[in-house]
Amino acid sequence: MQTENTTQDNPQEDDKETMPSLQELLKAAELQAAEHHDAWLRAKAETENIRRRAQDDVAKAHKFAIEGFASELLSVKDSLEAALAADHPSVENLRSGVELTLKQLAGVFEKFNLAEVNPQGEAFDPHRHQAMSVVESDQPANTVVSVLQKGYLLNERVIRPALVMVAKDGNA
Repeated sequence: MQTENTTQDNPQEDDKETMPSLQELLKAAELQAAEHHDAWLRAKAETENIRRRAQDDVAKAHKFAIEGFASELLSVKDSLEAALAADHPSVENLRSGVELTLKQLAGVFEKFNLAEVNPQGEAFDPHRHQAMSVVESDQPANTVVSVLQKGYLLNERVIRPALVMVAKDGNA
């Protein structure tokens, strides 16, 4: 009976056997911290690799963005070179060759959503047209009277405004 009493009298001895020491707890915490640090370093490296790959992809996209357009233009260039290579071309042959080449070019433009802006007779739009001068005309004020140079849109975005002459207000 005495031995049973001593275990009941001294409960701290049981706790010491089941509770790890402070050194063991510290060692376990350090191991866990090292694991977390390693995982963090790996995640950071992976993030950096993803960022670098994305930058490379963007650079390649910029570098080769016009590859399809350029490939389509090659046939237009070939047609022009063939016309110039003819030994004794007649004016009619040259004209028909140039017309066919222009149709080819228009087809390439259409395929890549490059649209011509020829605003003759339309209302002046400062977002799509650049007024070179204002002239007296029998047309209503702010109407495009003459197109000096056609403009172009790429996917509905102005890449070159049309250079125009605009009718002035008769009251001016």
